[in-house]
Parts: sequence; structure tokens; C-alpha cells
Amino acid sequence: MAKEKQVYFCKECGYESAKWLGQCPGCRQWNTFVEERVRTGNAKASAFVREKVTPTGILTVTTADETRIKTGIAELDRVLGGGIVQGSLVLVGGDPGIGKSTILLQMCRNLVHADHEVLYVSGEESASQIKMRAERLGAFSKDMSLLCTNDMDDVSAALESSSAKVAVIDSIQTMICEEVGSAPGTVTQVREVTARLMQLAKQKNIAVFIVGHVTKEGTVAGPRTLEHMVDSVLYFEGDGAEGFRVLRGVKNRFGSTNEVGVFTMTESGLVEVDNPSSLMLSGRPKGVSGSVVISSIEGTRSILLELQALVCQTNFNMPRRTSVGVDYNRVNLIMAVMEKRANMNLWGYDAYVSIAGGMKVSDPAVDLGIACAIASSMNNKAIPDDMMIIGEIGLAGEIRGVRDALQRVKEADKMGFTTCMLPSASIDNHMKALDIKLIGVSSLTEALSHI
Repeated sequence: MAKEKQVYFCKECGYESAKWLGQCPGCRQWNTFVEERVRTGNAKASAFVREKVTPTGILTVTTADETRIKTGIAELDRVLGGGIVQGSLVLVGGDPGIGKSTILLQMCRNLVHADHEVLYVSGEESASQIKMRAERLGAFSKDMSLLCTNDMDDVSAALESSSAKVAVIDSIQTMICEEVGSAPGTVTQVREVTARLMQLAKQKNIAVFIVGHVTKEGTVAGPRTLEHMVDSVLYFEGDGAEGFRVLRGVKNRFGSTNEVGVFTMTESGLVEVDNPSSLMLSGRPKGVSGSVVISSIEGTRSILLELQALVCQTNFNMPRRTSVGVDYNRVNLIMAVMEKRANMNLWGYDAYVSIAGGMKVSDPAVDLGIACAIASSMNNKAIPDDMMIIGEIGLAGEIRGVRDALQRVKEADKMGFTTCMLPSASIDNHMKALDIKLIGVSSLTEALSHI
């Protein structure tokens, strides 16, 4: 007879304790323990049968190109590193309604049209609901297997009996293992279900995509170990009010990390954006102070973005500092350097900095663009519309070199910009051959004097 007992798990690392603790001994995080009830004793036997495995010599392992399966969506293939790797476990996370299930259903449609067998498992929708959503995205000319259940034993049996090479689990928080005995979505269930799926993916050579719900902090609900167990972690970003979505590869064992794919949401699903720079710069005002074009490297591509700043006198004893799309502490640091090294009195002014379009940027090469936008707004002098600005600012006021400077300049030249301000250390002979004027700067005061 199975018995229940009360235990506590850490949401971050999965540490188990018999009592509640304020600080986790494993990851040292505070207030991360949650209460769960688990069964002990004679549990239901699992339908999953383990196969006997033997070691394999590394010299006998083949890595042919045909092990990758094209999804039919170029932007998704880019984020995955060139296509789907057989036997991989991919986690797709994002806010509700951002497009996780949509892009996976579009991927499944393309795969079955390319004669790949696919199994779509849903623990949230019925078969008729999935069919209605599929018809809105586009007609299926070939059949696809559907399984509407949240029992992990049924999913394991279906994957073992079918010849599917790609499987989609929507979502991981709805799956349940009967032998665990806790509610769906708890730390124990998510960890056990993911371990079962990972074992199935490796032994059966099936590529498994799992959809993960996110918390209010923007992380996948469940233990942090979930992201360590999977091979790739993809996050959907974008404001619900905006028309575009950004798919970012946070972790990828088979390709580059921080690779991004850009999509626009339409009535018929997600549509790829071949030229993200053109989309991000559409509707940019001309001749307005505080507006500047910057370049950010996202994975292997350079994307031009519009950065806007608004500086106005404050009505409070302490000025306000607000940033959207860029790190708040980074903006404060740049403004402190401007006050100290460029003799600009910003202490009596409110400052608002934003990346137009809702894009989030962590590239240090946007530092100089932030400083120039703030100076432009404060002096009410517009920066030339055909100028792109890149550069990292040090605490001494120096402009440091940036990575992939040539790629950024080529993107600006392709988009029709005639001038580029960049660190002097980043200028090379390959840039001089381009049809664009280069302004090399080595200090913040020198850069501000040009605008």
C-alpha cells in the first residue's frame, strides 16, 4: 500500500528536505522551497521498459549531415543551429500567447509534408481543438499523429510503438507520472517527466520538443535543473502589443547560443522576417533629437535598432531613470561617466532610454549610442539620420573596441547608411573598402564633439 509523505523541494535546484528552510543548502537561494506530497511504497509499475545499452567507441560514431532534419522554417533552423538533431531534447518557453504552440504546429506541418512522421502530444487541448488551430495555420496535405493525454505512461508507450522521428509535448507542466504521486506541474513531476523524455529521446533517437510555461519572472516554471537536462533552450520574446516575435536560443549543444530568429504574428500564424534591421527601423522619425541607430550582434547576425532617449528637467529631489530594452544599471553607469568625464550636469534631469520595438539588448557595443542619444536629447540637437553608432564605454571615458565590427559596418552599408561612428581600434582595411564614411573615436568627449 503506497503511503504519502510531506517533503519540500527547492524550485531552483531541486534540493529535497524534510522541513522548510529559508535558504537552500544546495544553491544558496532564499525562499525557494515549496511543499509537495509524494508517495512511497508500492507504486504503479511504469510502462516504460529500459533497454540494455552498451558503450560505443567514439571513432565508430558518425556525424553525417543527414542527422539534421530541416523544419521548413529558416529562422527556426538558424536558432537550432541548422536543423533538428535526432535524439535531441529541446525546451521552448515564453509568455502565454506568444506563439510557442503555433510555431511548433507549423513545424510539424512542414515535417509531415516532407514525409517525416511526427507525434503531437497535448495535455491541454483536445484533438478537435488542435485540428481547428491547424486549419487556421494552413491545410495539412498529409496525416499527423495526435495524442491527447497527460499520462506519461501512455506517451512512453506511444513513442515506443510508433516510428516517429519528431515528437512535441505541449506542455511539460501538464504531464504526470502516476508512480510519483504529486500534482502535475510540481517540481517532482516536471523533473521525473523530463528524465523519462530524455531517456526516450536518446534511446529511440527521437527529437523531442517540450513546451514550458513561464513564471512571472520570465523563467520556465519548475526546477532550474530542467534547463540543465535538455539539449537546447529556446525562449520566445516580444511584447504582445507588437507584431513581431523574437525566438532566442539561450542554450544549444548543437549550435551557437544567443542566436535569434525574428517572426511577425499574422492571422495565419508566424511569418519569418528575412531582414530584421528593416523591420526594426521602419517608422523611424527623421530629424528628431535623442534618436540614434545602433547595431547589436545577436548570435551570428547583426541587427540595426533604433535607440531613443528623452532627457528633461526633473520636478523631484531625486531624478528618475527609466530604461526599456537595455540594462538599467548600465544606463546609470554611462550617465555617471558622462558627468565625470564629459562635464555634463545630468543630476537635475530625468532620463528615459528605450529600444524602439520592444527588443532587449545586452551587447556592450550599444554604450556609445546610449551616450550620444542622451546628449542629443539634452542639447536638443538631432543626430544625422544616416549615421550608425557603435562602441563600448569604459569608466575612464575611453571608447573600447567591439567584436564583429566589420559585420556591423557591412549591415549599415547594406541598409543605406553613409556614416558610421565606431572605436578607432576597430577600424581595419576591409572597412575602408566599403562605400561608407568611418569616424574613429577613442574617447567619449571626442565622440560627443562630432554630434
